Amino acid sequence: MLRTPSRVLTGALALLFLFPLVWAAVASVSPQAGTKQIHGWGFGNYQTLANYQAGIGQYLLNSTAVSLMTVAFTLAVSAFGGYAFGMFKFPGKNALFLVTLAILMVPYATLLIPLYVLLNDLGLQNSLIGLSLVLTMFQLPFAVFMMRISFEAIPGELRESALIDGCGNFRALRHILLPAVRPGLVTVGIFAFLAAWNDFITPLVLISDSEKLPLPLAVANMRQQVMGIVDYGATEAGVVVLALPCIVLFLALQRHYVRGFMSGALKG
Repeated sequence: MLRTPSRVLTGALALLFLFPLVWAAVASVSPQAGTKQIHGWGFGNYQTLANYQAGIGQYLLNSTAVSLMTVAFTLAVSAFGGYAFGMFKFPGKNALFLVTLAILMVPYATLLIPLYVLLNDLGLQNSLIGLSLVLTMFQLPFAVFMMRISFEAIPGELRESALIDGCGNFRALRHILLPAVRPGLVTVGIFAFLAAWNDFITPLVLISDSEKLPLPLAVANMRQQVMGIVDYGATEAGVVVLALPCIVLFLALQRHYVRGFMSGALKG
């Protein structure tokens, strides 16, 4: 009996969050005036999206490249950072960790212009690598925090036994500790992927070449392609294409995602 109210509440929340996506999916294939899908149901709006400027394939490739590079950079840096903060004792550790977290308090938009100038000096402005590095920087405070609590949840004896058996710190990290914090890595990777995949403001400032645009920018630009007239059907098709990889990724890794968030709570 006690489970019934919670199930009703959970189901209501699920419907609330799923409704916009379902509405967008239906609108993308339904007949609408002013779109390519005027008569009957079909995929005319997706054809419009596929043929827009460089083509949806190029924009998907750009978004995929940026997202995967952001995930790789974030996982590499946060794994080493979390390992250091979680497993070692050194002077000023907590102060340095607080400084790292303090980056979260800096307004997102205020950093973009200085970063634009910095990337221009490094020759990485208007490049997917430069965009990935900036997105990685914004993800690192949360990622390092997540990896620290993941490493702290591991019994210290596990690392000590690896060192006694002859493993160095790097080998212990690679062969023993990283497999133990896999849920935390998955959680950090999902967050980094979703942030990079859906980000709009950062590529808007840093990317000027239309062929290097990620999909969110391409969909936004497509809304105003004809005298400011919005093609809602093609826009909804773009929303569906943007959402599908995120949904598939989350459904495939949700078990690791939940375990990653629970790792700190299960410490000890």
